Amino acid sequence: MLQVTRGAEFPLVSVRVRLPDTAVGAGTIHADLEIQFAGQTVQYKQVAFQVIAQGTSMRLTGTIPAKVSDFKIDPPSLLAMPIKNDFPVRVDMTWRPQ
Repeated sequence: MLQVTRGAEFPLVSVRVRLPDTAVGAGTIHADLEIQFAGQTVQYKQVAFQVIAQGTSMRLTGTIPAKVSDFKIDPPSLLAMPIKNDFPVRVDMTWRPQ
């Protein structure tokens, strides 16, 4: 898999998030994401995240609807069976002020 995703050449995955100003409260927000993976940069617009205020921190959960083809990766096969194109990424993170 390391060869397919060009991991030796591009060892890091970078995610940039643009949150709306309304992200301070609880509820559902829609954020724009930019992901750099396998030498490709892909933008996902208006990805839904649930926001839960937990004291002074915020917990964000959601799913990024990523696909292998988004990153121009030829889907490898496992025992002659091709993998699925979809690989949704489940996000569960907590932000705390410093």
